[in-house]
Amino acid sequence: MVLFSKTTKRYGVDPPSTEGFLFSESTLPPALIQAYRETDYRVLAEPPFVLTVGIASQDLIRLYQAHKVACAAFITTFNPFSRELALDENHRRQTELAKELTRRGLGFVDGVGQHPSGNWREASFLVFGLALEAAKSLGKIYDQNAIVCCGADSVPDLILLK
Repeated sequence: MVLFSKTTKRYGVDPPSTEGFLFSESTLPPALIQAYRETDYRVLAEPPFVLTVGIASQDLIRLYQAHKVACAAFITTFNPFSRELALDENHRRQTELAKELTRRGLGFVDGVGQHPSGNWREASFLVFGLALEAAKSLGKIYDQNAIVCCGADSVPDLILLK
């Protein structure tokens, strides 16, 4: 078992097993998986901050405390299965997700997933108290390749859905 410091990346040796398979066994292209891992998951809270896959976030812990939760998920409905949709359709889908989260009584804040290259930017939500299985279910409903989940350790984990 490899132990990781909360101030360093967790995936320095081997990638984690996710959704019952290793990253190398996913049907997603390796370059897309790498892009997801490199993406800045911007949380538009006050003050705003960035979640980075594999690195613990003190800002996230602060939000956990404020919302009295021990987990969160960063999720979008944009561009299902990496198929680019018109902006108005993406926003309609995101509004639908906001209504579903509200119906479930879950708190959330706006976010943006943005690759450092600037090649993609997607509106997202950081959803408080959304446990892994429920987050995976929502990601699958909205035809997403992956989501980001954060447990009590406040380390964002890339969860592949395909």
